[in-house]
Amino acid sequence: MATGDEISAWQTIKRGAEISPELKDGFWGTLLLALLGTAGRVVVPVVVQQTLDRGINGPHGIDLPFVTRMALVAALALVLTGASSYLMTARLFTTAERGLATLRIKAFRHVHDLPVLTQNTERRGALVSRVTSDVDQVSQFLVFGGIIGIISVGQVIVATLIMLYYSWQLTIVVWVCFAPLFLSLRYFQRRLSAAYGVVRRMVGQMLAAVSEPVVGAVVVRTHAIEGRTQARIDEAIARYQDASTKAQGLTAFSFSLGGVSAGLANALVLIVGIWLGQGHLWAGHVTSGEVLAFAFLVSLFVSPVQMGTQVLTDAQNAIAGWRRVIGILDTPADLDDPGATGASLPHRPLDIEFDHVDFAYPGGPLVLRDVDLRIEAGTRVAVVGETGSGKTTFAKVLTRLMDPVSGSVRLAGHDLRTVTFSSLRRRVVLVPQEGFLFDSTLLANVSYGDLDATPDDVRRAVIGLGLGDWLESLPLGLDTRVGQRGESMSAGERQLVALVRAHLADPDLLVLDEATSAVDPALEMRIGRALEALMSGRTSVTIAHRMSTAENADEVIVFDQGRVVQRGPHTALVAEGGVYGRLHASWVAQQGT
Repeated sequence: MATGDEISAWQTIKRGAEISPELKDGFWGTLLLALLGTAGRVVVPVVVQQTLDRGINGPHGIDLPFVTRMALVAALALVLTGASSYLMTARLFTTAERGLATLRIKAFRHVHDLPVLTQNTERRGALVSRVTSDVDQVSQFLVFGGIIGIISVGQVIVATLIMLYYSWQLTIVVWVCFAPLFLSLRYFQRRLSAAYGVVRRMVGQMLAAVSEPVVGAVVVRTHAIEGRTQARIDEAIARYQDASTKAQGLTAFSFSLGGVSAGLANALVLIVGIWLGQGHLWAGHVTSGEVLAFAFLVSLFVSPVQMGTQVLTDAQNAIAGWRRVIGILDTPADLDDPGATGASLPHRPLDIEFDHVDFAYPGGPLVLRDVDLRIEAGTRVAVVGETGSGKTTFAKVLTRLMDPVSGSVRLAGHDLRTVTFSSLRRRVVLVPQEGFLFDSTLLANVSYGDLDATPDDVRRAVIGLGLGDWLESLPLGLDTRVGQRGESMSAGERQLVALVRAHLADPDLLVLDEATSAVDPALEMRIGRALEALMSGRTSVTIAHRMSTAENADEVIVFDQGRVVQRGPHTALVAEGGVYGRLHASWVAQQGT
């Protein structure tokens, strides 16, 4: 998966603005408010200088009206600063959250478009951290850091100009004190960027390490591996702590350097200011009011410089997170939806054609080899083979969860790559080996088969599969909550829900991947009757381990090492022997024991 680590900070910000164009809305208005707020802060030192030199120490003594006018000017500047800061912050919050909402939506949506192999190899916690924790870091920077950085730069420039107006000598003193910090910023930027890139990766690994045992809590307890699990979590937390400590160490050093520079600048301004006031240095002369104003200006200069080190830290953390989110968005989807230009499958039982299909997982050998077959519409087909023979991959290619590396798959004469996703998912339904249930009611879970279905539609679907008595046995019927991942139901009941969901979808091609492998004996007869009703009137392909499924199929397709080695009715294949004969004999022997 792309990480985006190869792009620069500026390229990352530019790319992020392209992904979330809302971030640019009203930028110039927000910047104007920021400048007004900065100008308001600068007015106060000028007012202090004027009040001291002209209103108190003027040639005619204390000028009370002038002092009053200056006080009003200072009050007006403070009001302007406060109002501008409020409006700027409100606009910034609104714009940033709108832009980040777009970023989150695009990232979450793209996760579902990622290649199945990418989803299987990328740890779930790492994926979640990219669209949650990493986006939160971007949010923190945009809301608190980005505009503060702009204000800080403007404040330094304005403060420098006014300091130059009062005393170029003292201005040089201030800049000399801060020169080491400014010269080292580029070095710190590179180091912080690398350090916080590691921090963001460690966050993803830590979340993955924590989330896995939470999901697999039953396995952890039943196998008594709490100690080992905790050790893995502790290790992940320790790696994050180490990375975060190193990054924060760099931040602390840069911040402390700013503090040293600020203290040195304040001290030297007072010393050199006194010398200048006495006319001892470069024949210069400043008034007491100008020295006092200069002290205020130095604080206006120091504050944004020190804040800038924190902004730099937040920026590197945010940019590291931004890169990871961009890495998700830049990971190409392996399956392209032809969209409006694509074909639609007819609403009738579908015939299937595999035209010399090869498939291999990235970097691995061929899993499907020259699969060339045709299945007539309305046929019930069982696919059998030893573990690793390619039968499950065959089902994934058939339902276009993956595309072949060569050859083509056609349904009703249409190459699957030319069929719109909406039509394909409506006409073709895969019932997986482990039906996933969401933490909601039975009604909500079954309705994923048809989002427009009413409770009455669902009840008719349940009864149509002969499962009415099962529904009545549930404590709240359709309102029964299934629990997280369906844990409140048995494995067999979860499979029943998957079958009802498929029946409600009313597909024209039904693919069942080990659909009865998790069913306990008490439900086997019920499942069998439900399957009979479900497969009636449509093409069905069942990936089967139980030979009873193959015995009841119209045709059996036998895979071995990725190739179709036998096909035909059950009785003919038993007589023929070969791979199917061995598999059937082994199954019969197990049934006898």
